[in-house]
Amino acid sequence: MLDVETLHPLKLETADIALWRSMAQAEPAFASPLLGPDFAQAVGRVRGDTRVAVIRRRGEVVGFLPFHRRPGSMARAVGSPLSDYQALVTRPNPDLAIAAVLRAVDLVTFRYTGLIDPYGVFASTDARSMSKDGYVIAPQGDIAAYLESVRVDSPKKIKNYRRLDHKLEREVGTIRLVAHDPSRLAFDQLIAWKREQLGRTGVHDFLRPDWTRQLLIDLFERQTGDFRGLMVNLYVGDQLVAGHFGVRMGGVFHPWIASTNPAFNAWSPGQIFFLRAIAAMPDLGLTHYDLGPGHDHYKRAYGLSRVQVDDGVAIASGMAGRVASSVETAWAMAGAHGAGPVGRLRRRMDSIASVELTLGGRMRGMVEAVASQAQRRSKAAVDA
Repeated sequence: MLDVETLHPLKLETADIALWRSMAQAEPAFASPLLGPDFAQAVGRVRGDTRVAVIRRRGEVVGFLPFHRRPGSMARAVGSPLSDYQALVTRPNPDLAIAAVLRAVDLVTFRYTGLIDPYGVFASTDARSMSKDGYVIAPQGDIAAYLESVRVDSPKKIKNYRRLDHKLEREVGTIRLVAHDPSRLAFDQLIAWKREQLGRTGVHDFLRPDWTRQLLIDLFERQTGDFRGLMVNLYVGDQLVAGHFGVRMGGVFHPWIASTNPAFNAWSPGQIFFLRAIAAMPDLGLTHYDLGPGHDHYKRAYGLSRVQVDDGVAIASGMAGRVASSVETAWAMAGAHGAGPVGRLRRRMDSIASVELTLGGRMRGMVEAVASQAQRRSKAAVDA
């Protein structure tokens, strides 16, 4: 019989925080900064709906599940859409089923987009999911050997990027990589470039809501301890050319914001940045540069290690769960898991629901989504 207590992460006992950390450290699959109590607490400081299910059996804590409690007895991954990985953190052979956990905390569904489940807690649930790859830069030993492996896998591309690196330095100025860059001006510029890119490509602006901006600022300002923000920037002379900002836990870095200076597009600054950042990993004390899932076209060349994650929904046991299962089946039959218009619409709706906490924000997001779809159709008609 499970005993599940639901708490705001800032109200966790010190002993529970230590236990959560030890469980995450004991399993390599849980090594991401996004899966420990520090990230849940950082999100909890900016979102009041953040919760952690502390799961006990016969008085012993056996697992932790952080989430956001949303309307309709729905749970979303803590920090979504910034949480590229999600998990119920536990020990090996936990004898846990997510359906029972959800029912115990009065939830019907838990939607995830990057599930890590090494012990099969989600395996037996009535769920609808699909698998995808996450990409990790994880050099084993000599960094030069890793860069050579990258070159061997994409010889023409890497040769061209190195040529552009030399050309940029020759024509503009000395290239330097700065980490951790303490410049708030540079931080604000990365955010501005990213928001411009989101608007240009028709992707929902996850940086518009107050809570996402405040979370990033809080982490940028946190520069002590094992868990903290990290900004790595590429400069040519005094000009900011490209950069990454994200969260670091020990030797694992997970960037969220990848931005480039549009004025330098002719030199492919993002690619130059990657090669320089990989080379600098030993000096930065980084063992893993975790790029997460999605955008395979550019991550695949550098993230030679893969981690398989799932995208879908877990459903609680009971009558409410059966109703939710029928709804998910209908969406799946309509093509919600595919690459077509229904799939794009469902993912856009999920993104909006994850990040926008007000009715006005959600309505604005849907209007923008419809406009984006119309622009896609118009462009396709012109191209045809």
